[in-house]
Amino acid sequence: MSSARSQALAARLWYGGSPLAWLLLPFAWLYGGVVRARRALYRRGWLRARHPGVPVIVVGNVTVGGTGKTPVVAWLAARLHSRGLAPGIVSRGYGRRGHGQPLRVTAETTAEEAGDEPLLLAQCAGVPVAVCTDRYAAARALVADGVRVIIADDGLQHYALARDLEIVVVDGERRFGNERLLPAGPLREPVERIAEAGLVLVNGGTPLPGACGFRLQARVAVRLADEAERALEAFAGSRVWMVAGIGNPGRFRAELQRHGIEVDEVPVGDHGRADLAGLSKSAARPILMTGKDAVKYRPCSEPDAWYVPVDVEMDAADESLILARVLAVAGGGR
Repeated sequence: MSSARSQALAARLWYGGSPLAWLLLPFAWLYGGVVRARRALYRRGWLRARHPGVPVIVVGNVTVGGTGKTPVVAWLAARLHSRGLAPGIVSRGYGRRGHGQPLRVTAETTAEEAGDEPLLLAQCAGVPVAVCTDRYAAARALVADGVRVIIADDGLQHYALARDLEIVVVDGERRFGNERLLPAGPLREPVERIAEAGLVLVNGGTPLPGACGFRLQARVAVRLADEAERALEAFAGSRVWMVAGIGNPGRFRAELQRHGIEVDEVPVGDHGRADLAGLSKSAARPILMTGKDAVKYRPCSEPDAWYVPVDVEMDAADESLILARVLAVAGGGR
């Protein structure tokens, strides 16, 4: 079964109320036991969490799939950078080649070398990025280069890296699905885990009590071949190919449709690739993709392939609260 089909099946099981999820409950109980045992080992000090010596802010989620945490990481890095706090980003680098030593990611690094999300962050966040399965090693490499605040992308469950602040990002529309642990549901950890976080950010929908809300706003499309920009509204009424190798492609589809764009979705699994040349040959129409997808296709000679960057937007009160808590950690040192 392809990655895209597996992802679609999981979405139906976890978010569509399918009774088949009950068949997976024994495996979810086993998974939950492993999760609880692992956390207990770290809490009791039998497994060691190491700190890189500068403030560590972890951004993650308790569910599988896209919640918007990567745009939040880029937004947070930009805010800290503008205040002269020298932030850097560490990530696992999902799907990349080579996992042993930390890799410093630059705009020229390939997606195969770094993984798509770290490469996107290196290109748009404007701060140092390092990838390694051992996030502590990646953090130490950045500290040696002068970084003074570490932001760990998708690091909530990576307990080997000690942290000073946890930020949990929640999909405000899908929330926690059927609220079951993997593989019967989308949860990496029980829902109660978010109560331990210093901040909870909800992407769209209705914020949870005590949480801060934000939105991912798309306004333009950028052509891969030459970085020319075009207002997203200019595609209204057109039929396009949609390429979205992300955890929740439905959010991207809804955003395009909100702008009056007719969408033909190309099945692509999370972190997957599509045949852009084949799409253009089958039907000559624009190809619209996410920024996370775009890094995998450069250089690109397709003249009508575009990516859609997103900006994090939130109410001024929520932004002030988030920055106050982050700066209390990031500005205080250790």
